[in-house]
Amino acid sequence: MKDIVAIYPGSFDPVTNGHLDLIHRGSKLFDKLIVAIARNLSKGETLFSMEERKEMLVAMTEKLDNVSVDIFEGLLVTYCVQKNANAVLRGIRAISDYEFELQMALMNRKMEPRVETVFMMPAEQYSYLSSRIVREIAKLSGPLNGLVPEMVEQRVRQRIAQRHISPTGKHLL
Repeated sequence: MKDIVAIYPGSFDPVTNGHLDLIHRGSKLFDKLIVAIARNLSKGETLFSMEERKEMLVAMTEKLDNVSVDIFEGLLVTYCVQKNANAVLRGIRAISDYEFELQMALMNRKMEPRVETVFMMPAEQYSYLSSRIVREIAKLSGPLNGLVPEMVEQRVRQRIAQRHISPTGKHLL
């Protein structure tokens, strides 16, 4: 039997408890899970650098022996081939996620038929959670408990304070 290597791609800006839920559950399904931080120029300004996100993810997954964290750029299927991965793990929170993810999965299959996409629903308590929502709540000084790990919350709060972002989302300096 061959090992099943899966890639869990995303921006992880910041990593949320929903991401960690999928990582923990995915680590039980696959022989090896690579959490791959995608360098996505179309997402605009990020809260954390790629290296900072990698550092946080490594800290959050250090007890999972079959999980590694990496950064990639370019086509996901090209990265999968480079890493000898035969699966892509994607989270589906809502129908709107499914429509987008289905298009991506079908295109990936067309480009690289050896790589399968596995869709996984998050735990119910994370079905509404996204990095974008976490950033918005944090910018408005809202509570983040239960949404991100405590260490990530501290880093998010520090970063927003450093950037001097007002509750309206405007930079103060």
